[in-house]
Amino acid sequence: MSKNYVIGFPRIGEKRELKRALESFWSKKIDSVELERVAKELRERHIKYQKKAGVEFISVNDFSLYDNMLDTALMINAIPDRFKNISDKTELYFSMARGADKIAAMEMTKWFNTNYHYIVPELSKKDEYKADIFKIEKEYEEAKKLGVKPKINLIGPITFTALSKRVDGEDVFEFFGKVLEVYKEVLSLISKLDDDVLIQMEEPIFVTDLEPKVLSLIKFTYDSLCKVDENIKIAVITYFEHANEAVRILADTPVWGVGLDFVYGEENLKSLDVLKDSDKVLIAGVVDGRNVWRNDIQKSVELLKDISKKIPKDRIIPSTSCSLLHTPFTLKYEEKLREDIKSWLSFSLEKLDELNLISKLFFEESLSEDEEKLYEESKKALSSKANSSFVHNKEVKKRVESIKSYDRELPYEERIKIQHKELKYPILPTTTIGSFPQTDEIRKVRRDYKNGFITEEKYEEAIKRYIDDAIAFQEEIDLDILVHGEPERNDMVEYFGQMLNGFAFTENGWVQSYGSRCVKPPLIYGDVSRDEPMTVKWITYAQSKTKKIVKGMLTGPVTIINWSFVRDDKNKSEIAKEIALCIKDEIEDLQNSGIKIVQVDEAAFKEGYPLRKSKIKEYEEWALNSFRLSVSSAKASTQIHTHMCYSEFNDIIKTIEAMDADVISIETARSGNVLLRVFKEVGYTHEIGPGVYDIHSPAIPTVEEMEDRIKAFFEVLPKTQLWVNPDCGLKTRKWQEVKPSLRNMVKAAKRLRESS
Repeated sequence: MSKNYVIGFPRIGEKRELKRALESFWSKKIDSVELERVAKELRERHIKYQKKAGVEFISVNDFSLYDNMLDTALMINAIPDRFKNISDKTELYFSMARGADKIAAMEMTKWFNTNYHYIVPELSKKDEYKADIFKIEKEYEEAKKLGVKPKINLIGPITFTALSKRVDGEDVFEFFGKVLEVYKEVLSLISKLDDDVLIQMEEPIFVTDLEPKVLSLIKFTYDSLCKVDENIKIAVITYFEHANEAVRILADTPVWGVGLDFVYGEENLKSLDVLKDSDKVLIAGVVDGRNVWRNDIQKSVELLKDISKKIPKDRIIPSTSCSLLHTPFTLKYEEKLREDIKSWLSFSLEKLDELNLISKLFFEESLSEDEEKLYEESKKALSSKANSSFVHNKEVKKRVESIKSYDRELPYEERIKIQHKELKYPILPTTTIGSFPQTDEIRKVRRDYKNGFITEEKYEEAIKRYIDDAIAFQEEIDLDILVHGEPERNDMVEYFGQMLNGFAFTENGWVQSYGSRCVKPPLIYGDVSRDEPMTVKWITYAQSKTKKIVKGMLTGPVTIINWSFVRDDKNKSEIAKEIALCIKDEIEDLQNSGIKIVQVDEAAFKEGYPLRKSKIKEYEEWALNSFRLSVSSAKASTQIHTHMCYSEFNDIIKTIEAMDADVISIETARSGNVLLRVFKEVGYTHEIGPGVYDIHSPAIPTVEEMEDRIKAFFEVLPKTQLWVNPDCGLKTRKWQEVKPSLRNMVKAAKRLRESS
């Protein structure tokens, strides 16, 4: 009998129902009872979808109102001191995620090399951990009522600890003993829910280069957890890379199963020699949980057959490579995609059918008529994609092959002198990252224009009106370097993709980024080229409205790739060059139109880093070259800015230096000046804008708070090297938050400028 396993399922809803419910709750339009009703309905619907698709191993506790790491922190009572006076559990939960009145939110960062953000748990000596499985118990009972005996998803204790931060010292693993003890309490409580409970323990940290002291914890941890109660079975799940070192250890523990990703961790094949002599079940990730292209079903079946040469079939369970959280929900609402491109795609619901088909073919079961049809459709689609004239462009290939230089005309030391003379900005210059609030009105204007409800003239009037107001406000508060606010842009990647060849777009291909924040990544399906300027019209319009400098705003090639679903038939390094040439042409057009500063955002530069050190050099080489190629057309007098999000810079600071941007802005509002110390340690000479305003919180920082943050930066870098700006773009905030915050930011910078 065939069997299959889904690591986890999207939770935002097929029409973003959870997003809307959360935002209604936060704006007090619905109460917590209604929010929970929507959440329960989604959980039940998602289980029914998986059950209908023949999934044998269905999860509970993969659903979250905000984030699974935050859920885990609450499960073990790892609550920071500043939140402990909040008695209401719902208020506590969202306060930890989003902040509250005069209480800073917990830090957020990227989940490994994905665009999903998790809440970083805070651990300290004061913590008194205790188990609370109310959420798990509730969801388990819901599943049982639907006729499903589910597995229970938990973030593993080693991963939880490794991804947490210690607030009263350096070594977070000093608390691991306490964490492990409370996990044992959690498992003890879970064991009472049912007979023979399967616990999926997610340990993605095992796919990184672990220090010996962390590796040494694996056997002790899983020996201990497996002994908690004979009623539980544990499957240790890894994903995104290979976990060979950890598997060698896990093979000698009593765990029931081990999950390995054979899509993004081909080296996991080496672990088969270790597992073959054990009794472990292999949960084999063969359906891509991170990308959207149809699975090559025959290739997956052949891979499973190769695996079965070492692992008996009865110990293999075909699986998704990771949680389907990272892919859109379903193709069934995509009515505007070109039919050939749509036929090449597979979203979460479609992947369930693919997994079922792979499992049946592997276990040599007969296919139903519908399954045979799906199989034939799949083969036909793969052939269509491989031979499509829309995918391959000889002119693009020729231009990439003719690239001769990646360098600007002068070194930074000479450029910056020319720029200071040309641009004449003061010490501690103030600016923003680029976007301003996306109001309901401006979203409606874009939507109405796209749907043909208003004329181009009416659309342009509305965009101009927004830009006029944005420029006027920035001049009113005396910001130094202005932006046009990006009212014409729905998304910093999608906007550019819509003007480039080789990109396609969905109507409902949303994936969760954090909380209620969803993104709709473009699909890069073919060779990329640019037919005409993409931003010149609106940037030059904004510049015509002020004597101050307005920045041109572009998105860099690495971020476009990392925030898109990228074609799987070509190396990313080649795709990056194609996009870089388009950005290079755009910069040339902007500066020829009188724009003196151009920002090329590489917000996702760090998140694309490989999880294994052995693969970093190759990534850095193509990522660095693509950025340098993008800006290589900039004159010495044209100042190039870039922006990076959520980055730990210790290990990539040399690469950042090599990018050679004139100014870099980074997010630091939630982490103080810790990140800046890295720049000081290496003697970073270029100019830098550390964020002084946390845009992920609705809180409005005072002038004094921002002064204190800027003063803290003085301890690390000289004033002459510093810019003053928010952490990130402001599109997700409201004007009533943004205006006072930016006004206070400018006042703080001026006070410190005048006192220097």
